Formats: sequence, structure tokens, C-alpha cells
Amino acid sequence: MVIKTLVKVFVSWLLLAGNLSAQPVWKNVDSIYGPLPESMHVYYTNDSIEGKPNIAFFVKAELKDLHLVFDADTAYKRGLTPSQYYSRNGNPLLVVNCTFFSSERLSLDVVIDDGKMVAFNLPSVYSVSDSLYHYVSRSALGIDRHRKADVAWVITDSLRRKAYEITNGPLVSEGSTFHPVQKRLKQEMLTENRDIKRWKAQTAVGGGPTLISDGTINITNNQERMFSGKAINDRHPRTAMGYTNDGYLIILMVEGRFPGRAEGATLGQEAEILSSLGCIEALNLDGGGSSCMLVNGKETITPSDKTGQRPVPAVFIIRQAE
Repeated sequence: MVIKTLVKVFVSWLLLAGNLSAQPVWKNVDSIYGPLPESMHVYYTNDSIEGKPNIAFFVKAELKDLHLVFDADTAYKRGLTPSQYYSRNGNPLLVVNCTFFSSERLSLDVVIDDGKMVAFNLPSVYSVSDSLYHYVSRSALGIDRHRKADVAWVITDSLRRKAYEITNGPLVSEGSTFHPVQKRLKQEMLTENRDIKRWKAQTAVGGGPTLISDGTINITNNQERMFSGKAINDRHPRTAMGYTNDGYLIILMVEGRFPGRAEGATLGQEAEILSSLGCIEALNLDGGGSSCMLVNGKETITPSDKTGQRPVPAVFIIRQAE
């Protein structure tokens, strides 16, 4: 009996040790990307993810620091590379890609800049499998005027230029043969008994799916109708954002599509990393060839497109207050 107990304890210890060792060890690389304010830091790792080669960075920035300004910028119907956004915004501390977008370089997710909505959520997704439009709410990270962050399931009203948060989970629609207008979308929400309220973000960028809610990993990919089939388990370059209970914004970048050097992460692996960094809420943003983060104008991960940085219609920015 004693031997069996010792064996169980030893096996449990091995499993725990394996889980702990699976988490990346991060190195502060401020000296490479500085100068930076004391409330903002850059970290790097090349520890493998579940045995696959990996390169990743994250930035940690204190939300309450009044010397930091959290901002967004858009380039309607054309897109700019992160380096171009960096130049036209006066060389900010950080520029990172955010929203998904169409072939016409139109953002498919909400962007709020200085309290004004400058891009809107895609209201519905057409499903080839059932030939129906499905109303969706998409994830977004917003920062209000009190510098409090929030990851929310959001719908937008292009007629009133306002955003609304669904407070009791993402919208799950059975589908319709009609493309939605705002009135129909609101009726759908009422039918589902969704609690909605005005979302008062001053700065916000959207994407999806949500990865962490209320401190628990909760990937709402199916509800948001983001990635179909087994794509949720594919490894890709990743961009993600979240925030911690002690008031820090976390921006994660995972390099990918470089076999033998950096093979990317699945949505689940991305969520695990963010959870290990202390995020209590987090969301996935546009990844793949769009993933790019500049700190003081310097690239962190290497973009996976052969041509380098991809033009994107929107970016999230951190700059120093004037």
C-alpha cells in the first residue's frame, strides 16, 4: 500500500513538473527595444510549445499610467503596413495589427478611436452548409476613460454609430434567409433573451474568438463563427490581447509558418500562454501573415509573408503622452 501511494505521488509530481515545464520561460528584452517607460516591458521566449519550435514576444503595459496613451488608427479601403502606421503616428512606442479584414481591406471588426466608432462589426456570417445568414457578436478589447480594460462580445449599430455589449454570452443564432439590418439583429437578440448595454469604450479593437473569460479559458469559436472545421487546432502566427487582474495590458505575438524555427500556435495553446501570463480576459486577433508588432519601430516576430509586413486596415497603438 505504501509503495502504491509513493508511486501515485511520484507520477503526480511528474505530471505537475511536465505541465510547469510546458510553460515558456520569458526573458526581458527591454534593452533591445528601448528606451521604454518604466510601466512598459517587452519579453521574449524561444521555448518550444508542445515539442514544436517556437518564437514569441509579449508586451506588458500598465493601464493606469497616465504617461501612456492607448490609441487606434485605421486606413480606409487601402491598408498600411505597421511601419507606415508607425511613421504617420509620430513614432509611437508600439504598433500592432488587430482586426480581420476583407479582400477590399475593410475591417470586419469594431474599431473605436477616441470614443468614436471608425469601423463596425460584421453583422452576419453566411454559411454555405445551410445556406443561411447567422447573426454574430464578435469579441473586442476596449479601454474606457477610467483606463479599465474589458473583453466583450459586441454588436455595432452603424446607424447610431454605437457599440453594444452582450453581457450574458455571445449571440448564437439559428440563422435566417435574410441578410440582417440593425432592426432584425436587435429582434434576434431579444428573442434569445440577451442582456445588452451600451459599451463605453474610448479605445477598442475587435477580432475573435474570445479565449479567456472571467479567469477561465473559454474559446467561443463556434458561437462567433470564426474558424470552421479543425482550423481551431491549426498552428499559425498569432496576435492576441488580454489584461490582468492587477491592471496590465498584455499583447502577445507568436511567430509561425517557419518550419524548424517557429511553427506557430493553436488557439488553445495561445489561450494557455495568455492564462499563464495572468490574463483574466483575452481574445484572439487577426493572425497569419497579418501578425506584426513593432516596439519603437523595431519588429518583434518576423512576419510570415514573403513580402514582409502586410498592409492592414487597422492597428492598436501605445504612445507616450505629450
